[in-house]
Amino acid sequence: MTTVETRQLTKVLIANRGEIAVRIIRACRELGIRTVAVFSDADRRALHVRYADEAYHIGPPPPRESYLSIGKLIDIARRSGADAIHPGYGFLSEREAFAGACQEAGIIFVGPPPNAIRTMGDKQTARETVKKAGVPIVPGTEPGLRDEELLQAAEKIGYPVMVKAAAGGGGKGMRIVRTAEDLPAALASAHREAENAFGDGTVYLEKMIENARHIEIQVLADMHGNTIWLGERECSIQRRHQKLVEEAPSPFVNEEMRRKMGAVAVAAAQAVNYVNAGTIEFIVDKNRNFYFLEMNTRLQVEHPVTELVTGVDLVKEQLRISRGRKMDPTQESIQIRGHAIECRINAEDPYNNFLPSIGTVSLHLAPTGPGVRLDSGIYAGYEVTPYYDSMLGKLVVWGSNRPQAIRRLSRALSEYRIMGLKTNLPFHQKLVDSHHFISGKFDTSYIEQYFSPEIDQTHLDPESAAIIATLVAHQDRQKAAQIIAPPERDTSNWKWIGRYERMHR
Repeated sequence: MTTVETRQLTKVLIANRGEIAVRIIRACRELGIRTVAVFSDADRRALHVRYADEAYHIGPPPPRESYLSIGKLIDIARRSGADAIHPGYGFLSEREAFAGACQEAGIIFVGPPPNAIRTMGDKQTARETVKKAGVPIVPGTEPGLRDEELLQAAEKIGYPVMVKAAAGGGGKGMRIVRTAEDLPAALASAHREAENAFGDGTVYLEKMIENARHIEIQVLADMHGNTIWLGERECSIQRRHQKLVEEAPSPFVNEEMRRKMGAVAVAAAQAVNYVNAGTIEFIVDKNRNFYFLEMNTRLQVEHPVTELVTGVDLVKEQLRISRGRKMDPTQESIQIRGHAIECRINAEDPYNNFLPSIGTVSLHLAPTGPGVRLDSGIYAGYEVTPYYDSMLGKLVVWGSNRPQAIRRLSRALSEYRIMGLKTNLPFHQKLVDSHHFISGKFDTSYIEQYFSPEIDQTHLDPESAAIIATLVAHQDRQKAAQIIAPPERDTSNWKWIGRYERMHR
């Protein structure tokens, strides 16, 4: 086997924002690694800017002018002396060009090599690659076919079918089509949406698996030829094809199925010589037949549930692997203990089709206690803008078994208070009390079938209202005492912002 060079890692630039930037900063701090944050105009007072050792302004609020600017990020990494860049998830995390630019600049990219990103980023190439490795795939077409050819192919595949964008995910460019009459219009709208979202309007068809569950396997691979899987995550509670709740292990997966999925996930990762953390996503039918959906070549939003049931810090392992070291866990050491559930807390209105909400957080009263973890990027006084994803944070709980985890989640949700804008907390509170969720009998259509927007509005009792009013008043007094730089001073090129603000509070 080729000798792998171990590289020094003393400073990491986080090419992201919000809760995931804070999460990475915390892992680096525990490892004694200094951190560099970047911020747009809209994120000048964001939590990740305060927590990092250094912070650099990167541009205006629109992502294309800031967090998606490869040139600016490489330049800041050089100026700050960063050894590595961690992309988090979203933004540039799955861009082959970004990984390649880091490589050319001699900067460690905390993620997979560019060729793995390229192969798994093209969905058709990914399907063909994993199929050769013996991974089951959903019947479908290849991208690039004309609409007339797709119409003919749909008849052979059999309705219902899914129209899917070849260049991306997150529900963009995706349509469910149940009849031949509806397919032309669905193709036209999917082409447009995919072009707007990814700059590539290419689509393809897949057989629609009815009453499907979305289950994924976490994998880790190092540069020494070791690839392991760390159990599965249940991700079937979704709206508009975007996940809202994840848990590990899945209440649907039995031990035999778990072992089979793990072996298939490892085979899929090895088929592209994968290195670092990644996730193999599967669509699963009611008879427990599973099919490869895609590979996410990055850290997942829902990684905390895997961390809680395995005891493996995935971000620390990413950093270890990126340095050229062997990862700490082995397949034999991975044991699933207990049950973990994560709720994505979003600035959305569940009473109005989950439309995004913006505004200033006037109160952030976080739940605590045994088995409760909150990965958050907000605080009282934080402004939620329309420029970025609506996720505010992730409430994660652990229990010795699923019933205990559900009870703990219910308690934590009842303690959680965010005021100043609408959030999806009422949805989660209703979900954990629902028969379908408690029994584990749900699929990806749960919200459309069973969730009603007529949720009982959460009313505070007089005592709670008085406590919250007191907290808000106290926070307002603290905010007024902060010293802010005079407006006439140009702070756009300041670094050491986190330290500056800590010194002048």
